Amino acid sequence: MNTYLTTSNAAGFNLHWDDHDVVVVQLGGEKSWEVRGPSRVAPMYRDVERADAPPDEVLWAGTMRAGDVLHIPRGYWHRATRTDRADDRAGYSLHATFGFVKRTGVDWLSWIADRSRQDEAFRLDLDRDGNTDTLAELVPQLIARCPQDAYLLARETERPPRRRVITGGVFGELTDVVCLTDFPPHIITGPDDVTVWAVGKELVFAAKAESVVRTLLSGNPVNIEQVTAETGVPADAIARMLVDEGVCAELTPELAAGFLQLGK
Repeated sequence: MNTYLTTSNAAGFNLHWDDHDVVVVQLGGEKSWEVRGPSRVAPMYRDVERADAPPDEVLWAGTMRAGDVLHIPRGYWHRATRTDRADDRAGYSLHATFGFVKRTGVDWLSWIADRSRQDEAFRLDLDRDGNTDTLAELVPQLIARCPQDAYLLARETERPPRRRVITGGVFGELTDVVCLTDFPPHIITGPDDVTVWAVGKELVFAAKAESVVRTLLSGNPVNIEQVTAETGVPADAIARMLVDEGVCAELTPELAAGFLQLGK
């Protein structure tokens, strides 16, 4: 998420497109927007053909005011400006853009290429009289071992925490925590234990701790004492482990402020 402040009659970015969907939320003031269609289907910044020429047709043009929301699909040309407000010297615009980056077939194939390093045949030098036929036979097998679902699951479970919050007891005893992983942790329940896959780690807990684990990893702020009372299972040690491994963080006042009124 990026936030943009434009004052007076300043210009914004020139006409451009993004390689991901964007949701714009106008927070204050006003800004003029123009949106055009794509000049290439599913364009990428690293591509075999550049999408350099915007189409002439304008799909939408208008003014965004506080509370307005605009969705701009991937590849759609757009620009925002206040150059048309020369008389509004004291005016401004403040908006937030949320970028939603999804994976493509190219990302999947790149991941498969990384997995190929596990096979000695793909690590050998290539030459004109070498193992070309062997590799051609191995490629379909490699793809079969690395389906798209496995790639997406790996991305979710192996992605490291980007917002590691380490307090180290500065605020006293650990009383409240919140899960900060980019994706919901994968929780697998077995007959004797419950396994959590997140931030590139595998964490195993006793089966009786499942209710505690699921509550702590819900993504909502959680009070440890309350969880213990509701489940009958001591939650403090589990919460501490999740914090130490970077899956959860201590709920500082600043983090807690980010959850206010989310249910409204």
